Amino acid sequence: MKLKLPKLHNQILIALILGAIFGAVFNVDNRYVEIKVKEKEKETRTVAIKNWEKSSFITLGERQDTVSFGSDQQLEVISQSKKYSSDKRKYQLVFYKAYDVEQKVFREKIVLSEVISIAKERTIATQIKWLGDIFIRLLTMIAVPLVLASLIVGAASLGDIKKFARIGSKTLLFYLSTTVFAISIGLILANVIQPGTMMSIETKERLLSVYQGDLAQRIQTDLGFDLTHFFVNVVPRNIFTALTAAEMLQIVFFAVFAGMLLTLLKKEKAAPVINFFDGVSEVMIKAVDVVMLIAPIGVFALISATVAEFGFNILQTLFWYALTVLFGLIIHAVLTYSLIVKSFSKVRLRNFFKGIRKTQIVAFTTSSSAATLPVNMEACEENLGVSKSITSFVLPLGATINMDGTALYQGVAAVFIAQVFGIELTLVQQLTIIFTAVLASIGTAPVPGVGIIMLVIILKSVGIPEEGIALILGVDRILDMCRTVVNVTGDAAVAVAVASTENEIK
Repeated sequence: MKLKLPKLHNQILIALILGAIFGAVFNVDNRYVEIKVKEKEKETRTVAIKNWEKSSFITLGERQDTVSFGSDQQLEVISQSKKYSSDKRKYQLVFYKAYDVEQKVFREKIVLSEVISIAKERTIATQIKWLGDIFIRLLTMIAVPLVLASLIVGAASLGDIKKFARIGSKTLLFYLSTTVFAISIGLILANVIQPGTMMSIETKERLLSVYQGDLAQRIQTDLGFDLTHFFVNVVPRNIFTALTAAEMLQIVFFAVFAGMLLTLLKKEKAAPVINFFDGVSEVMIKAVDVVMLIAPIGVFALISATVAEFGFNILQTLFWYALTVLFGLIIHAVLTYSLIVKSFSKVRLRNFFKGIRKTQIVAFTTSSSAATLPVNMEACEENLGVSKSITSFVLPLGATINMDGTALYQGVAAVFIAQVFGIELTLVQQLTIIFTAVLASIGTAPVPGVGIIMLVIILKSVGIPEEGIALILGVDRILDMCRTVVNVTGDAAVAVAVASTENEIK
Protein backbone atom coordinates (compact mmCIF):
# COMPACT_ATOMS: atom_id res chain seq x y z
CA MET A 1 0.00 0.00 0.00
CA LYS A 2 1.37 3.42 -0.98
CA LEU A 3 1.81 6.07 1.69
CA LYS A 4 -0.53 8.96 0.90
CA LEU A 5 0.98 12.35 1.69
CA PRO A 6 -1.22 15.17 3.03
CA LYS A 7 -2.32 17.87 0.59
CA LEU A 8 0.12 20.73 0.05
CA HIS A 9 -1.73 23.23 2.26
CA ASN A 10 -1.76 20.65 5.07
CA GLN A 11 1.96 20.00 4.55
CA ILE A 12 2.61 23.74 4.88
CA LEU A 13 0.50 23.95 8.03
CA ILE A 14 2.37 21.00 9.55
CA ALA A 15 5.68 22.66 8.62
CA LEU A 16 4.48 25.87 10.30
CA ILE A 17 3.73 24.08 13.58
CA LEU A 18 6.90 21.97 13.52
CA GLY A 19 8.98 25.04 12.67
CA ALA A 20 7.61 26.93 15.67
CA ILE A 21 8.40 23.97 17.95
CA PHE A 22 11.89 23.57 16.43
CA GLY A 23 12.60 27.28 16.90
CA ALA A 24 11.41 27.18 20.51
CA VAL A 25 13.66 24.19 21.27
CA PHE A 26 16.75 25.62 19.54
CA ASN A 27 16.14 29.18 20.63
CA VAL A 28 18.80 31.87 20.88
CA ASP A 29 20.34 32.08 24.36
CA ASN A 30 19.82 35.62 25.66
CA ARG A 31 22.93 35.30 27.82
CA TYR A 32 25.29 34.43 24.96
CA VAL A 33 27.06 36.73 22.48
CA GLU A 34 29.66 36.21 19.77
CA ILE A 35 32.14 39.09 19.58
CA LYS A 36 34.42 39.64 16.62
CA VAL A 37 37.63 41.47 17.59
CA LYS A 38 40.56 42.75 15.57
CA GLU A 39 43.93 41.22 16.46
CA LYS A 40 46.37 42.34 13.81
CA GLU A 41 46.11 44.31 10.61
CA LYS A 42 43.97 41.80 8.72
CA GLU A 43 43.35 39.13 11.34
CA THR A 44 40.23 38.77 13.44
CA ARG A 45 38.99 36.28 15.99
CA THR A 46 35.57 35.48 17.43
CA VAL A 47 35.12 35.31 21.18
CA ALA A 48 32.07 33.60 22.67
CA ILE A 49 30.87 34.98 26.00
CA LYS A 50 28.23 33.16 28.00
CA ASN A 51 26.52 33.58 31.37
CA TRP A 52 28.06 36.89 32.41
CA GLU A 53 26.91 38.73 35.50
CA LYS A 54 27.77 42.24 34.35
CA SER A 55 29.18 43.98 31.27
CA SER A 56 30.74 47.44 30.95
CA PHE A 57 31.70 49.70 28.06
CA ILE A 58 34.70 51.89 28.96
CA THR A 59 35.35 54.61 26.39
CA LEU A 60 38.98 55.49 25.69
CA GLY A 61 40.42 58.97 25.32
CA GLU A 62 40.70 62.10 27.39
CA ARG A 63 37.31 61.62 28.99
CA GLN A 64 36.53 58.08 30.08
CA ASP A 65 32.92 57.09 30.48
CA THR A 66 31.59 53.77 31.74
CA VAL A 67 28.21 52.30 30.77
CA SER A 68 27.23 49.06 32.50
CA PHE A 69 24.54 46.46 31.89
CA GLY A 70 23.19 43.47 33.82
CA SER A 71 23.12 39.81 32.92
CA ASP A 72 19.69 40.01 31.25
CA GLN A 73 20.51 42.95 28.98
CA GLN A 74 21.96 41.25 25.92
CA LEU A 75 20.04 43.52 23.52
CA GLU A 76 21.29 46.64 25.30
CA VAL A 77 24.89 45.43 24.99
CA ILE A 78 24.49 44.88 21.23
CA SER A 79 22.71 48.23 20.81
CA GLN A 80 25.40 50.12 22.76
CA SER A 81 28.13 48.53 20.61
CA LYS A 82 26.35 49.66 17.41
CA LYS A 83 26.02 53.17 18.82
CA TYR A 84 29.74 53.46 19.59
CA SER A 85 30.66 51.98 16.21
CA SER A 86 28.48 54.53 14.37
CA ASP A 87 30.06 57.34 16.44
CA LYS A 88 33.53 55.82 15.78
CA ARG A 89 34.35 55.92 19.48
CA LYS A 90 37.05 53.57 20.77
CA TYR A 91 36.22 51.53 23.83
CA GLN A 92 37.01 48.46 25.90
CA LEU A 93 34.30 45.92 26.56
CA VAL A 94 34.57 44.12 29.90
CA PHE A 95 32.54 41.08 30.93
CA TYR A 96 32.43 40.10 34.62
CA LYS A 97 31.60 36.50 35.50
CA ALA A 98 31.07 34.32 38.58
CA TYR A 99 30.15 36.85 41.25
CA ASP A 100 31.20 35.79 44.77
CA VAL A 101 28.40 36.87 47.12
CA GLU A 102 30.47 36.41 50.31
CA GLN A 103 33.55 38.28 49.05
CA LYS A 104 31.41 40.69 46.99
CA VAL A 105 33.81 40.46 44.04
CA PHE A 106 33.83 39.02 40.50
CA ARG A 107 36.14 36.02 40.13
CA GLU A 108 36.58 36.33 36.36
CA LYS A 109 36.99 39.35 34.12
CA ILE A 110 37.25 39.29 30.30
CA VAL A 111 38.57 42.47 28.68
CA LEU A 112 38.17 42.97 24.92
CA SER A 113 39.54 45.80 22.78
CA GLU A 114 39.17 46.59 19.07
CA VAL A 115 35.64 45.17 18.94
CA ILE A 116 34.35 44.91 15.37
CA SER A 117 30.85 43.55 16.00
CA ILE A 118 28.66 41.81 18.56
CA ALA A 119 26.05 39.29 17.50
CA LYS A 120 23.56 36.91 19.08
CA GLU A 121 24.10 33.19 19.21
CA ARG A 122 23.57 31.31 15.96
CA THR A 123 21.63 28.11 16.56
CA ILE A 124 20.67 25.45 14.05
CA ALA A 125 17.22 27.10 13.88
CA THR A 126 18.66 30.45 12.73
CA GLN A 127 21.32 28.89 10.51
CA ILE A 128 18.74 27.21 8.26
CA LYS A 129 16.99 30.52 7.54
CA TRP A 130 18.75 30.66 4.15
CA LEU A 131 16.39 27.92 2.94
CA GLY A 132 13.45 30.18 3.69
CA ASP A 133 15.19 33.15 2.09
CA ILE A 134 15.56 31.17 -1.16
CA PHE A 135 11.84 30.33 -1.05
CA ILE A 136 10.91 34.03 -0.65
CA ARG A 137 13.33 35.10 -3.39
CA LEU A 138 11.85 32.55 -5.81
CA LEU A 139 8.33 33.84 -5.20
CA THR A 140 9.48 37.46 -5.42
CA MET A 141 11.32 36.66 -8.67
CA ILE A 142 8.02 35.46 -10.12
CA ALA A 143 5.97 38.40 -8.78
CA VAL A 144 7.26 41.27 -10.98
CA PRO A 145 6.87 39.59 -14.40
CA LEU A 146 3.57 38.11 -13.22
CA VAL A 147 2.19 41.54 -12.22
CA LEU A 148 3.28 43.07 -15.54
CA ALA A 149 1.99 40.27 -17.74
CA SER A 150 -1.21 39.59 -15.80
CA LEU A 151 -2.26 43.22 -15.61
CA ILE A 152 -1.63 43.81 -19.32
CA VAL A 153 -3.65 40.72 -20.22
CA GLY A 154 -6.29 41.45 -17.59
CA ALA A 155 -6.80 45.05 -18.70
CA ALA A 156 -6.78 44.07 -22.38
CA SER A 157 -9.19 41.15 -21.89
CA LEU A 158 -11.82 43.43 -20.33
CA GLY A 159 -12.70 44.21 -23.94
CA ASP A 160 -13.54 47.90 -23.99
CA ILE A 161 -12.83 51.12 -22.13
CA LYS A 162 -16.29 51.22 -20.51
CA LYS A 163 -15.87 47.78 -18.96
CA PHE A 164 -12.31 48.64 -17.94
CA ALA A 165 -13.51 51.84 -16.25
CA ARG A 166 -16.38 50.02 -14.52
CA ILE A 167 -14.26 47.20 -13.09
CA GLY A 168 -11.41 49.56 -12.26
CA SER A 169 -13.67 51.94 -10.35
CA LYS A 170 -15.30 49.05 -8.45
CA THR A 171 -11.91 47.64 -7.50
CA LEU A 172 -10.54 50.98 -6.29
CA LEU A 173 -13.73 51.75 -4.38
CA PHE A 174 -13.59 48.39 -2.58
CA TYR A 175 -9.90 48.76 -1.74
CA LEU A 176 -10.19 52.34 -0.48
CA SER A 177 -13.32 51.55 1.55
CA THR A 178 -11.81 48.51 3.28
CA THR A 179 -8.64 50.49 4.07
CA VAL A 180 -10.69 53.26 5.73
CA PHE A 181 -12.61 50.60 7.67
CA ALA A 182 -9.35 48.96 8.77
CA ILE A 183 -7.78 52.19 10.07
CA SER A 184 -11.02 53.16 11.82
CA ILE A 185 -11.14 49.78 13.59
CA GLY A 186 -7.53 50.23 14.68
CA LEU A 187 -8.11 53.74 16.01
CA ILE A 188 -11.29 52.75 17.88
CA LEU A 189 -9.61 49.79 19.57
CA ALA A 190 -6.50 51.82 20.45
CA ASN A 191 -8.69 54.51 22.06
CA VAL A 192 -10.81 51.97 23.96
CA ILE A 193 -8.04 49.60 25.14
CA GLN A 194 -5.40 52.36 25.52
CA PRO A 195 -2.37 50.04 25.38
CA GLY A 196 0.11 52.92 25.67
CA THR A 197 -1.07 53.83 29.17
CA MET A 198 -0.18 50.33 30.41
CA MET A 199 3.55 50.56 29.64
CA SER A 200 5.85 51.30 32.56
CA ILE A 201 8.50 54.04 32.36
CA GLU A 202 11.26 51.42 32.83
CA THR A 203 10.00 49.37 29.87
CA LYS A 204 9.69 52.48 27.73
CA GLU A 205 13.28 53.59 28.47
CA ARG A 206 14.64 50.10 27.83
CA LEU A 207 12.89 49.68 24.48
CA LEU A 208 13.99 53.15 23.35
CA SER A 209 17.62 52.42 24.22
CA VAL A 210 17.64 48.96 22.62
CA TYR A 211 15.97 49.77 19.29
CA GLN A 212 17.04 53.37 18.69
CA GLY A 213 20.04 52.24 16.61
CA ASP A 214 17.91 49.83 14.59
CA LEU A 215 15.45 52.64 13.90
CA ALA A 216 18.24 54.91 12.66
CA GLN A 217 19.40 52.20 10.23
CA ARG A 218 15.91 51.71 8.79
CA ILE A 219 15.15 55.41 8.40
CA GLN A 220 18.13 57.04 6.74
CA THR A 221 16.35 59.73 4.77
CA ASP A 222 13.79 62.45 5.36
CA LEU A 223 10.39 61.05 4.47
CA GLY A 224 8.30 64.16 4.04
CA PHE A 225 5.08 63.30 2.19
CA ASP A 226 4.17 65.36 -0.86
CA LEU A 227 0.86 64.38 -2.51
CA THR A 228 1.79 65.99 -5.84
CA HIS A 229 5.17 64.24 -5.92
CA PHE A 230 3.42 60.95 -5.03
CA PHE A 231 1.14 61.09 -8.09
CA VAL A 232 3.94 62.28 -10.37
CA ASN A 233 6.17 59.43 -9.20
CA VAL A 234 3.52 56.85 -10.14
CA VAL A 235 4.34 57.50 -13.81
CA PRO A 236 7.63 55.78 -14.71
CA ARG A 237 10.29 57.59 -16.72
CA ASN A 238 11.67 54.26 -17.88
CA ILE A 239 9.69 51.04 -17.53
CA PHE A 240 12.85 48.93 -17.58
CA THR A 241 14.26 50.89 -14.65
CA ALA A 242 10.96 50.42 -12.83
CA LEU A 243 11.07 46.66 -13.50
CA THR A 244 14.67 46.41 -12.32
CA ALA A 245 13.96 48.34 -9.11
CA ALA A 246 10.61 46.51 -8.58
CA GLU A 247 8.73 49.83 -8.36
CA MET A 248 5.33 48.17 -8.15
CA LEU A 249 3.12 51.26 -8.53
CA GLN A 250 5.00 52.31 -11.66
CA ILE A 251 4.79 48.79 -13.06
CA VAL A 252 1.04 48.71 -12.37
CA PHE A 253 0.56 52.09 -14.07
CA PHE A 254 2.44 50.99 -17.20
CA ALA A 255 0.69 47.59 -17.34
CA VAL A 256 -2.81 49.07 -16.96
CA PHE A 257 -2.00 51.82 -19.48
CA ALA A 258 -0.61 49.29 -22.00
CA GLY A 259 -3.59 46.96 -21.51
CA MET A 260 -6.02 49.82 -22.01
CA LEU A 261 -4.26 50.83 -25.25
CA LEU A 262 -4.48 47.25 -26.52
CA THR A 263 -8.28 47.45 -26.28
CA LEU A 264 -8.17 50.42 -28.68
CA LEU A 265 -6.20 48.56 -31.36
CA LYS A 266 -7.64 46.27 -34.02
CA LYS A 267 -7.88 42.67 -32.81
CA GLU A 268 -5.38 41.33 -35.33
CA LYS A 269 -2.81 43.92 -34.20
CA ALA A 270 -3.40 43.46 -30.46
CA ALA A 271 -3.64 39.63 -30.50
CA PRO A 272 0.13 38.85 -30.81
CA VAL A 273 0.99 41.18 -27.91
CA ILE A 274 -1.80 39.82 -25.72
CA ASN A 275 -0.83 36.23 -26.56
CA PHE A 276 2.81 36.93 -25.68
CA PHE A 277 2.02 38.36 -22.26
CA ASP A 278 -0.61 35.67 -21.68
CA GLY A 279 2.13 33.13 -22.30
CA VAL A 280 4.44 34.90 -19.84
CA SER A 281 1.64 34.88 -17.27
CA GLU A 282 1.06 31.14 -17.78
CA VAL A 283 4.77 30.42 -17.39
CA MET A 284 4.86 32.36 -14.11
CA ILE A 285 1.77 30.54 -12.82
CA LYS A 286 3.42 27.20 -13.68
CA ALA A 287 6.54 28.45 -11.88
CA VAL A 288 4.38 28.88 -8.78
CA ASP A 289 3.42 25.20 -8.90
CA VAL A 290 7.09 24.23 -9.04
CA VAL A 291 8.22 26.65 -6.31
CA MET A 292 5.39 25.58 -3.99
CA LEU A 293 6.85 22.07 -3.93
CA ILE A 294 9.52 23.40 -1.58
CA ALA A 295 7.05 25.55 0.38
CA PRO A 296 6.98 23.24 3.46
CA ILE A 297 10.79 23.46 3.69
CA GLY A 298 10.79 27.24 3.26
CA VAL A 299 7.98 27.72 5.79
CA PHE A 300 9.72 25.47 8.33
CA ALA A 301 12.99 27.38 7.99
CA LEU A 302 11.42 30.85 8.19
CA ILE A 303 9.23 30.14 11.21
CA SER A 304 11.91 28.28 13.15
CA ALA A 305 14.37 31.16 12.61
CA THR A 306 11.80 33.78 13.64
CA VAL A 307 10.74 31.93 16.81
CA ALA A 308 14.35 31.08 17.73
CA GLU A 309 15.55 34.67 17.41
CA PHE A 310 12.60 36.64 18.73
CA GLY A 311 10.79 34.06 20.84
CA PHE A 312 7.56 34.97 22.57
CA ASN A 313 9.12 36.89 25.48
CA ILE A 314 8.92 40.21 23.65
CA LEU A 315 5.13 39.76 23.46
CA GLN A 316 5.02 39.96 27.27
CA THR A 317 6.68 43.39 27.20
CA LEU A 318 4.32 44.73 24.52
CA PHE A 319 1.37 42.49 25.35
CA TRP A 320 -1.40 45.10 25.23
CA TYR A 321 -0.10 46.74 22.06
CA ALA A 322 0.27 43.39 20.26
CA LEU A 323 -3.14 42.26 21.53
CA THR A 324 -4.80 45.45 20.23
CA VAL A 325 -3.27 45.00 16.77
CA LEU A 326 -4.12 41.29 16.59
CA PHE A 327 -7.69 41.87 17.84
CA GLY A 328 -8.18 44.54 15.17
CA LEU A 329 -6.77 42.31 12.43
CA ILE A 330 -9.07 39.45 13.42
CA ILE A 331 -12.14 41.71 13.50
CA HIS A 332 -11.31 43.17 10.08
CA ALA A 333 -10.49 39.81 8.48
CA VAL A 334 -13.52 37.98 9.87
CA LEU A 335 -16.21 40.66 9.89
CA THR A 336 -15.34 43.16 7.12
CA TYR A 337 -14.28 40.61 4.51
CA SER A 338 -17.10 38.23 5.43
CA LEU A 339 -19.56 41.09 4.93
CA ILE A 340 -18.08 41.85 1.48
CA VAL A 341 -18.14 38.21 0.34
CA LYS A 342 -21.65 37.63 1.77
CA SER A 343 -23.12 40.87 0.38
CA PHE A 344 -21.67 40.82 -3.13
CA SER A 345 -21.33 37.13 -3.99
CA LYS A 346 -22.92 33.73 -3.50
CA VAL A 347 -19.66 32.13 -2.35
CA ARG A 348 -20.06 30.49 1.05
CA LEU A 349 -17.85 31.99 3.74
CA ARG A 350 -16.57 28.56 4.71
CA ASN A 351 -15.55 27.85 1.11
CA PHE A 352 -13.95 31.28 0.81
CA PHE A 353 -11.68 30.95 3.84
CA LYS A 354 -10.97 27.30 3.08
CA GLY A 355 -10.05 28.18 -0.51
CA ILE A 356 -7.41 30.76 0.47
CA ARG A 357 -5.83 29.03 3.48
CA LYS A 358 -2.69 28.12 1.51
CA THR A 359 -2.41 31.77 0.49
CA GLN A 360 -2.74 32.87 4.12
CA ILE A 361 -0.07 30.48 5.36
CA VAL A 362 2.41 31.61 2.68
CA ALA A 363 1.59 35.26 3.50
CA PHE A 364 2.18 34.58 7.20
CA THR A 365 5.60 33.03 6.66
CA THR A 366 6.91 35.37 3.94
CA SER A 367 5.43 38.68 5.24
CA SER A 368 5.21 39.78 1.61
CA SER A 369 2.07 40.44 -0.44
CA ALA A 370 4.18 40.47 -3.60
CA ALA A 371 5.69 37.06 -2.89
CA THR A 372 2.22 35.68 -2.07
CA LEU A 373 0.56 37.12 -5.21
CA PRO A 374 1.20 34.09 -7.48
CA VAL A 375 -0.25 31.75 -4.83
CA ASN A 376 -3.27 34.02 -4.31
CA MET A 377 -4.02 34.16 -8.06
CA GLU A 378 -3.90 30.39 -8.29
CA ALA A 379 -6.15 29.96 -5.24
CA CYS A 380 -8.76 32.47 -6.45
CA GLU A 381 -8.98 30.88 -9.91
CA GLU A 382 -8.89 27.20 -8.91
CA ASN A 383 -10.60 27.20 -5.51
CA LEU A 384 -13.00 30.16 -5.69
CA GLY A 385 -13.84 30.10 -9.40
CA VAL A 386 -12.87 33.71 -10.15
CA SER A 387 -12.22 34.26 -13.86
CA LYS A 388 -8.67 34.80 -15.03
CA SER A 389 -9.46 38.25 -16.45
CA ILE A 390 -10.58 39.44 -12.99
CA THR A 391 -7.74 37.85 -11.02
CA SER A 392 -5.23 39.18 -13.55
CA PHE A 393 -6.47 42.71 -12.95
CA VAL A 394 -7.77 42.89 -9.36
CA LEU A 395 -5.14 40.85 -7.48
CA PRO A 396 -1.92 42.47 -8.85
CA LEU A 397 -3.52 45.86 -8.19
CA GLY A 398 -4.45 44.76 -4.67
CA ALA A 399 -0.96 43.44 -3.92
CA THR A 400 0.31 46.93 -4.69
CA ILE A 401 -2.24 49.33 -3.20
CA ASN A 402 -4.43 47.32 -0.80
CA MET A 403 -2.65 47.16 2.57
CA ASP A 404 -5.53 46.97 5.06
CA GLY A 405 -3.57 45.08 7.70
CA THR A 406 -0.66 47.50 7.44
CA ALA A 407 -2.99 50.51 7.64
CA LEU A 408 -4.75 49.12 10.73
CA TYR A 409 -1.42 48.47 12.44
CA GLN A 410 -0.21 51.98 11.60
CA GLY A 411 -3.33 53.49 13.16
CA VAL A 412 -2.89 51.49 16.39
CA ALA A 413 0.85 52.21 16.47
CA ALA A 414 0.37 55.97 16.10
CA VAL A 415 -2.15 56.15 18.98
CA PHE A 416 -0.06 53.75 21.11
CA ILE A 417 3.11 55.85 20.73
CA ALA A 418 1.14 59.03 21.44
CA GLN A 419 -0.27 57.47 24.63
CA VAL A 420 3.18 56.37 25.81
CA PHE A 421 4.48 59.93 25.38
CA GLY A 422 1.36 61.37 27.02
CA ILE A 423 0.11 63.12 23.86
CA GLU A 424 -3.65 63.64 23.56
CA LEU A 425 -4.77 63.24 19.94
CA THR A 426 -7.71 65.39 18.87
CA LEU A 427 -10.47 64.20 16.53
CA VAL A 428 -8.92 66.24 13.70
CA GLN A 429 -5.52 64.60 14.30
CA GLN A 430 -7.09 61.13 14.24
CA LEU A 431 -8.91 61.95 11.00
CA THR A 432 -5.53 63.10 9.66
CA ILE A 433 -4.11 59.69 10.61
CA ILE A 434 -6.90 57.99 8.59
CA PHE A 435 -6.26 60.17 5.52
CA THR A 436 -2.46 59.84 5.71
CA ALA A 437 -2.57 56.10 6.40
CA VAL A 438 -4.78 55.52 3.33
CA LEU A 439 -2.26 57.32 1.12
CA ALA A 440 0.67 55.62 2.85
CA SER A 441 -0.89 52.17 2.38
CA ILE A 442 -1.24 52.83 -1.36
CA GLY A 443 2.42 53.84 -1.54
CA THR A 444 3.66 51.01 0.69
CA ALA A 445 5.79 48.47 -1.16
CA PRO A 446 4.46 44.90 -0.76
CA VAL A 447 7.63 43.64 0.98
CA PRO A 448 8.47 42.77 4.61
CA GLY A 449 8.98 45.56 7.16
CA VAL A 450 8.38 48.60 4.93
CA GLY A 451 5.28 49.55 6.95
CA ILE A 452 7.61 50.83 9.68
CA ILE A 453 9.13 53.36 7.28
CA MET A 454 5.72 54.59 6.12
CA LEU A 455 4.68 54.94 9.77
CA VAL A 456 7.18 57.80 10.07
CA ILE A 457 5.07 59.83 7.60
CA ILE A 458 1.94 59.26 9.70
CA LEU A 459 3.65 60.23 12.96
CA LYS A 460 5.07 63.39 11.40
CA SER A 461 1.64 64.38 10.09
CA VAL A 462 0.23 64.67 13.64
CA GLY A 463 3.36 65.71 15.54
CA ILE A 464 4.12 62.42 17.33
CA PRO A 465 7.86 61.86 18.07
CA GLU A 466 9.16 59.45 15.41
CA GLU A 467 11.71 57.96 17.82
CA GLY A 468 8.70 56.29 19.45
CA ILE A 469 8.82 53.71 16.64
CA ALA A 470 11.70 52.15 18.60
CA LEU A 471 9.08 51.08 21.15
CA ILE A 472 7.37 48.69 18.73
CA LEU A 473 10.26 47.32 16.65
CA GLY A 474 10.63 44.30 18.93
CA VAL A 475 7.30 42.81 17.82
CA ASP A 476 7.24 44.24 14.30
CA ARG A 477 8.32 41.03 12.57
CA ILE A 478 5.63 38.92 14.25
CA LEU A 479 2.90 41.49 13.62
CA ASP A 480 4.14 41.99 10.05
CA MET A 481 3.44 38.31 9.41
CA CYS A 482 -0.11 38.69 10.78
CA ARG A 483 -1.00 41.87 8.92
CA THR A 484 0.20 40.40 5.60
CA VAL A 485 -2.38 37.64 6.05
CA VAL A 486 -5.07 40.32 6.30
CA ASN A 487 -3.70 42.14 3.23
CA VAL A 488 -3.93 39.09 0.96
CA THR A 489 -7.30 38.03 2.41
CA GLY A 490 -8.64 41.45 1.46
CA ASP A 491 -7.31 41.08 -2.08
CA ALA A 492 -9.10 37.74 -2.46
CA ALA A 493 -12.39 39.06 -0.96
CA VAL A 494 -12.45 42.01 -3.37
CA ALA A 495 -11.63 39.72 -6.33
CA VAL A 496 -14.61 37.51 -5.41
CA ALA A 497 -16.90 40.53 -4.99
CA VAL A 498 -15.89 42.18 -8.27
CA ALA A 499 -16.09 38.89 -10.19
CA SER A 500 -19.57 38.20 -8.81
CA THR A 501 -20.90 41.64 -9.77
CA GLU A 502 -19.55 41.07 -13.28
CA ASN A 503 -20.89 37.47 -13.52
CA GLU A 504 -17.33 36.19 -13.98
CA ILE A 505 -17.29 33.60 -11.21
CA LYS A 506 -18.09 29.91 -11.51
